[in-house]
Amino acid sequence: MTVATIAFAAAAGATALALSTTVLAWRLRARLTKLSQGYKSRIDVQHTVLGELDAATLAFDEAFVAIEGETVRLVWGDETLKTVADAFRIPFSDEVAPRVIEGLAGSSKEAADALKRLISEGRPCRFEVFTEAPRSLVGARTSGLTLLVEGRATGATAWVRLAIASEHTSLSSGPFARMADLIPAPCWVVRDGQLVWANEAWLKAVEADSVEQARAEHRGLDRSADALVVEAAEQHVRREGFRWLTIHGQRRAFQVIAEPLGDAYVCAYAVDVTESEESREALKRHAKAHDDTLDRLEDAVAIFGPEKRLTFHNRAFETLWDLEPAWLAERPTHGELLDRLRQKRKLPETSDFATWKAQELEFYGLSEAAPDEMWSLPNGRSLRVVRQPHPLGGLLLLFSDKTGELTLKAQFNSLIQVQRATLDQLTDAVSVFGSDGRLRLRNAAFDAFWKLGPDELALNSDFGQLTSLCLPLVHDRGFWSELKARVTDIDPLARAPQTGEVRTSDGRLAQWRTQPLPDGATLVAFSDITDRRALEEAIEQRDVALSESVRLKRDFVANVSYELRTPLTTIVGYADLLQRQANATEADPAEIRRRGFLNAIQAASQELARSIDDVLDMAQIDAGEMSVTPSDFNLSRMVAAALGRQADTLSAKGIRFDYQGLDTRALIRADQPRLGQVLDHLLDYALRNAAQEGQITIRSRKEGDTLTLEIGYTGRGIPYHTQAHIFDRFVGRERGGPGLGLALVKALVELHEGWITLESEPQSGATFAIHLPHQMGVGFETGEAGGTPEVPAAPVVEATPEPPAEAAPTPPAASAPVEDIPEEMKALGLTAETLAQARRILGMA
Repeated sequence: MTVATIAFAAAAGATALALSTTVLAWRLRARLTKLSQGYKSRIDVQHTVLGELDAATLAFDEAFVAIEGETVRLVWGDETLKTVADAFRIPFSDEVAPRVIEGLAGSSKEAADALKRLISEGRPCRFEVFTEAPRSLVGARTSGLTLLVEGRATGATAWVRLAIASEHTSLSSGPFARMADLIPAPCWVVRDGQLVWANEAWLKAVEADSVEQARAEHRGLDRSADALVVEAAEQHVRREGFRWLTIHGQRRAFQVIAEPLGDAYVCAYAVDVTESEESREALKRHAKAHDDTLDRLEDAVAIFGPEKRLTFHNRAFETLWDLEPAWLAERPTHGELLDRLRQKRKLPETSDFATWKAQELEFYGLSEAAPDEMWSLPNGRSLRVVRQPHPLGGLLLLFSDKTGELTLKAQFNSLIQVQRATLDQLTDAVSVFGSDGRLRLRNAAFDAFWKLGPDELALNSDFGQLTSLCLPLVHDRGFWSELKARVTDIDPLARAPQTGEVRTSDGRLAQWRTQPLPDGATLVAFSDITDRRALEEAIEQRDVALSESVRLKRDFVANVSYELRTPLTTIVGYADLLQRQANATEADPAEIRRRGFLNAIQAASQELARSIDDVLDMAQIDAGEMSVTPSDFNLSRMVAAALGRQADTLSAKGIRFDYQGLDTRALIRADQPRLGQVLDHLLDYALRNAAQEGQITIRSRKEGDTLTLEIGYTGRGIPYHTQAHIFDRFVGRERGGPGLGLALVKALVELHEGWITLESEPQSGATFAIHLPHQMGVGFETGEAGGTPEVPAAPVVEATPEPPAEAAPTPPAASAPVEDIPEEMKALGLTAETLAQARRILGMA
């Protein structure tokens, strides 16, 4: 291609490009012009709409605030913003918009968080704010202002719309608020822990006239209810709780429900459930009392629910079946329980357990109680089983252990048979009548006593039939009427045991007895006492004769003693006279023999006199005519006096004497003459049985309230076969006495309410112990009279003593002071008693 061609081609291309560019520009300008006109038309329309919107917005209680960074400006709604500022108590000025936004953010935490997210993140928000407002702003019947706040973001600008809610949307007004006032349950609304509304029931419950007063005085139903509302507000979930509250001085039960309303409000209401709660508690108490009652029963009780699981059992159930409490607490089924009992072999033996178990489980379909059934267990126990449907569904089982009852019934029947057989063997006519007067039991002797045939009187016969059959033998109808009254009368005094006698027409004397029995029945027994009465009369006659013989014996003893004492006194008197005359003459062999004879006569006379006194004392004791007169005296002096009376015998046998015991000033309480008589008899017995040159020991001691006086000797003891009867009369009779000495000693000690004991070895002597009670409080002698008495010692004699027959007699206790005896009589060796006897013999008294 040439250069010209290339240039032409380039020029043609440039021209074509220019033309095309021009056409394109023209077309583009035409389009832009058209678009410009369209935009102008649309802008005009938008301005018109915007103007209309401005006019419409100004007609409502709304305000728009724009927030760009830290700049807050009012877009429109001056009057609305002024009302909001007044509600927040903010003075109206050019800078009121930022302060209103601050007031909104400070109204609640939710509002502050929502505005913060709107400005920083552009997140839309919507919430309500309730504030105080003058009544002139929102009407005469409102006391607060509710703002509807809505936020949107466009670009960097955050728009906040403030709208004043109309009057019917206020919390305290409108049909819903008026309806809430009519609800009897307390209802209230809380925002941020502050009360914003409450109905009339709530105000009455807290005793407040208005919400403002309640809020100002911080009144509320209960702290626990307020805590429930706070919990619902914090967790934004519905919360329920049961509370006991005091309303108008009464404690009532309420179900408190707190329901969150959006992010700021919580609506709470309390429903009075006192009656239902009391009913529930009453039902619970009734159920517990029912369970406690069943738990105390001795019978085993088990309750199975509709699902056939164990819902209740008492302690007797555990004990009866010996089941583990932990296993029962797992609520086993009825079938599992039967399986467990079968393993323990505590169910009745059956050849087909599966069929038997199925039959047991079929009782759940019962509409009424099934017939009772008896189970015989392998261990020998017998159970009564009761099955009945439970009112709440399921089955109630009752197990009663009848083993003991059946055993007792068998024993009772056996005892009845033994009783009948026993009564038939009695000779008394025995019958038992019930409280209704009917015959329950009688023996064979009853029919024989009243001469009744076996078929004439049947059991359960009336008392009147018995009367008609027995009248031929006892004609007294009054007797039968009185006997019937004792059988049928319910008065305890009338049913007291009674005894009487009645004579039959055939000459028999019958004794009747009535005895009330524990079961209300009465036992009536008749005994033929004809022979016994005759025997009693014979015994009574013999008793009279015996009493007469005792009296005659006492009189005989007294007369014989008197008759013996009279010549004895003469003998003693003349023997004493002869003794004095012999002592006055010179001693020669013949005279010495005569003196020995006189000594023997005097000893025998004194022994006989003492034996007579013993017989008289024993007779007096047997007749109950002897008594003791206790007094306080010195024991040592009495022992010294008794030894003085036995001094010659002690010297003659060379017997040593030892006294140990109470202080010489100690006093004892007893009858001194009688205790001296006891001591004389025991010393005399010891002297007669003591070994030559032996020893006699007297010991005394006090143990508490008792005085113990022991008289022991060494020498011939008492054989074992004699010891048990040593204190009986006429046992161990010795020379010169009738054997009454120790029997009299025992009787005299017992008159002092004491006792005497003996310890003896056959070749080692013996010890008599006298025990005298009532020694408490006995003290000591005072003054010089309480000096140590002189107890005569028993000298040891080297020469062989004279025989006892020729020994000097033991002088009796003087009945008069020795000083009253004349000097010439003292020279003769006469005692006061001997002197008195001599005077009587000589007629000088």
